[in-house]
Amino acid sequence: MFCFCRLKCLGYKLSFIFNREQEKSPASFIDQLSREIGLYLARKIIWGKTHYFIRESYQEKGCLRSRDLYDLGVNPARYIRYPGGNSYYIDDSVEQAITAAGSGSTSDELDDIFWHFLKPEIRRKLEHFRRRELMSRSAKRRPHKDIEGSYHVFDKRRIYYLKCGRVDQSRLGLLPAKMFRVLNNKSRDEIEQKFIEMERILPITELKSYVYSIFDLQNFFTESFAKSSPHVLNQAKVDDYFLKEICRLNDDCVFWNGMEKADNLQEYLVRYAVMFFDFDYQPRSFIEAYIRNFINSRRDYRPPPQMRSVTLDEASTIFKASKEALGKMRRSDLARLYRRRAQKLHPDKGGDHDTFVKLTEAYHSLLSKKP
Repeated sequence: MFCFCRLKCLGYKLSFIFNREQEKSPASFIDQLSREIGLYLARKIIWGKTHYFIRESYQEKGCLRSRDLYDLGVNPARYIRYPGGNSYYIDDSVEQAITAAGSGSTSDELDDIFWHFLKPEIRRKLEHFRRRELMSRSAKRRPHKDIEGSYHVFDKRRIYYLKCGRVDQSRLGLLPAKMFRVLNNKSRDEIEQKFIEMERILPITELKSYVYSIFDLQNFFTESFAKSSPHVLNQAKVDDYFLKEICRLNDDCVFWNGMEKADNLQEYLVRYAVMFFDFDYQPRSFIEAYIRNFINSRRDYRPPPQMRSVTLDEASTIFKASKEALGKMRRSDLARLYRRRAQKLHPDKGGDHDTFVKLTEAYHSLLSKKP
């Protein structure tokens, strides 16, 4: 098993490092709110390049599985259209292909998938509208029932470290179930894709400590410093315990429920072998440890966004539609109306810049209030 890990990791390491640096994005936990079963963005490294796919989690005989719906290639941004100003929309061919595949996708799901591929300046200007829309969506969902023990312990360890930054996992059993709702209604493939995204917050110097923590290797040692200073332990023993644990997880049928059984090491476990064997614990000075603990204690913090609200009267005027009509419009109808008005009001078409900006603000304001 050790030889297989090393050989497979050699071909994976450079791609792993490259994609952490090139694709690292400020994905906040507001983007990781749980939602109903549906579409998600998947990444797969093929010949050293990251390819993107739109996949779907679905129920089949009481089991959550996943399937590919659309291959976005290496550059999903080419499917985003910019009619002007701060507006954008996803090329109709994507939604048509997904619908043809038998999936009932929504414009919200496609917006979520393509959000991080928007031009940075557009994303910055629309961020506060998106946050308000996500919070509105979250508030309208029916609350999930928290079932004790319904989450796999390996998933819980990863969530705990990524949210709290702690190597010591002894308090894991005291955490409330709501902390793990990000895992609700997702297939195993979607959960692993979510963790790949979440793990990008980790600095290179923290990767080995992260793997040490999530595989609970401290549990195999009685030394008091095993929870705080793993680099002081006998590393040959740490390596052996890691290999045993990764093999055990690889053979765990409950954990991989809904996915095909791999002949060797599961592809989603390869990155942990890379993190463990090809990186090292980085000793820290007192001030470095203090700063890191301060950052970890505030990892979920986001300053409250400044939001500008557009009244319904203003929206009615700029859309040239009655307030009643705007209130009854579905999200897809509103999007179509917005595109038509954007074509007329865009400065390149002879429109006024301020009016066009007002149109975009009104559109996102109305969109955030739609169910």
